[in-house]
Order: sequence, then structure tokens, then C-alpha cells
Amino acid sequence: MPEVKEPVFSVLLDPDWASGSLVTDVQRGLGSQPLSLPPKWLYDDAGSVLFDEITRLPEYYPFAREHEILSAHAAEIVTASGATTLVELGSGTSEKTRILLDAFAATGQLACFAPVDVSEGILRSSAAEISSRYPGVQVEGVVGDFTLHLAHLPRGGEGRRMVAFLGGTIGNLYREERGAFLGALADSLEPGDSLLLGTDLVKSSDRLIAAYDDSQGVTAEFVLNSLQVLNRELGADFDLDQFAYVPFWDAHMERMDLRLRAEMPQRVTIPGADLVLDLSAGEEIRVEISTKFRVSKIAAELETAGFGITRVWTDDAGDFALTLATKP
Repeated sequence: MPEVKEPVFSVLLDPDWASGSLVTDVQRGLGSQPLSLPPKWLYDDAGSVLFDEITRLPEYYPFAREHEILSAHAAEIVTASGATTLVELGSGTSEKTRILLDAFAATGQLACFAPVDVSEGILRSSAAEISSRYPGVQVEGVVGDFTLHLAHLPRGGEGRRMVAFLGGTIGNLYREERGAFLGALADSLEPGDSLLLGTDLVKSSDRLIAAYDDSQGVTAEFVLNSLQVLNRELGADFDLDQFAYVPFWDAHMERMDLRLRAEMPQRVTIPGADLVLDLSAGEEIRVEISTKFRVSKIAAELETAGFGITRVWTDDAGDFALTLATKP
């Protein structure tokens, strides 16, 4: 029986990163038109709990569909990648990734698992569990922001790496941001390394709107929680009751657009960001986009970034895709 290896960690974010980044994002996003907030501020402790609830709602299919693909094809993915190191961007608890880890364990080829996340507490807890469950695998946790620290992804030895970016999170980036991110990722990898990318696929607007406007109102509560984060962290005085959650399908851009609309004229002060916000009735704050893809579009963006497509897997219903792309 291989020994259980003690996890090691690289902490690339300073203790004041979150507060400083929040102030910068609020000044930039709410200090100019159109008003916006980056979606990363949805995921405080309360937001993370709400999102976990969302993934289990009957209307919200992406989590289950990606899980279905991984369950059916993890062994093929592992074999096709030829990787000995698995890197996960935005790892959280690595719940779905454990299906891949099980497949790697069955082959005995995995030497290193490198989860990357901004939450040091969750990362350390998850790393301890994974080290115990997969003896012989070295866990190298990275406390970092994957949009900033791609150059610091662990190598894990001499073999190939596979970077997993799951959950459709790539769809939260605008087209220019996606191009820059994928290009930077390709530049950080060696020939033979690969990317396993999870993407939600285009489907009927009715299904998409239902998935982001659930009957229980959990998604609305989740998006509104972003204002609660500003109230708590920056001393803002947003009255959440004066905002309505507005999700809509942008057919031209093929993305869901999640916004908060002011129900009445109001002045909001945000002392921690030295900002006063005068909102008119009907004015909106964009909190998140979620782009939906076509398989050909995924391939084109990856190839532009410098990857070659190895293989694509979808669920039986064709709702979600996992694409394995390799750096030539």
C-alpha cells in the first residue's frame, strides 16, 4: 500500500487580496456605465451554500449533465490525456473531479494532483481528504486566482499535465477575456499537456431561462447576495428589497445575462469604495453572464488559442460538452 503523502501548498495571494480586489472591482464596475459586478463576488460562504443548492435544483441541468459525462467517460479521458499530473482550476471541494481521480487511480498513472482555488480553508480541507483517499498521490495545492497565476501551475514531475476547467465556468468570461485566458493557459503548458474544458451547449431559451430563474427563487437569492457582500465588506447600504432579479437570454451573443434591476430611484453609499451610486428606476447592474457554446465554436476558440482538439464528449441529451484539447 503506498504511503499517504502530506499535502504541500503554495500561497500566491496575500491576506489582503480579497478586500483590495473587491474595492478595485467595485470602483471599476459601479463607477462607470454600464454598471457591473464581477461574478466572483457571488461566492462568499453564503453564496457558496446557495450555489450548492442551485446545482441540485431540478431546473438546473449543467451539474448533472457534466457529472454524467465524467461518470461514463472518465477512463477514456484519462487514457487519452496520458497525464501523470492533474491540475484543477477553481477546484472548490473537487467533488466532480474525484470521478477523474478514481479513473486515474485505476490506472496507477497519477503522481500529482494540483487543485487551484482562492479559498485557502476549503483548499486545505479538500487536499487532506484527497491525500488520504489516494495514497501515493502528491497533492500540491495552490492558493491563487487562476486568471492571475497560470504561470505558477505545478509541474508535478516529468510527465504530462492535464488541466481541468469544469462546470462551464469558462462561459462567465467575455469573448476577449476567454481568448486572453486560453492563450495564456496554452503559453503556460508544455507540448503534450492538455486541457479538459467543460462547456454548456446552446439549447432552447425556455430551458435556459428556467435553469437560471428557478421556481424556488434560489438563483435570485444567490445573485442578490452579491449586494449583501458589498454591505458587509464595504459598509454599503443596498436595500435588497428594492432590487429585482432579471435573467434573460441574449440570442445574439448566445448567453444568459443575469442582472439586478433597481425598482425605484435610490442613492446607495459604498464607504469602503469611496463611492456614491445614484440609481434611477429600472437601472440595472450586470452581475454575471453565462455563455452557451456550440461544439464548433469551442473548437475554433481553442485552436485560435494554440490548442489542437483531441476529443469531445457530450451527455446523451446533448446539453453539455467536455472537450480534451492538447498543446501540440
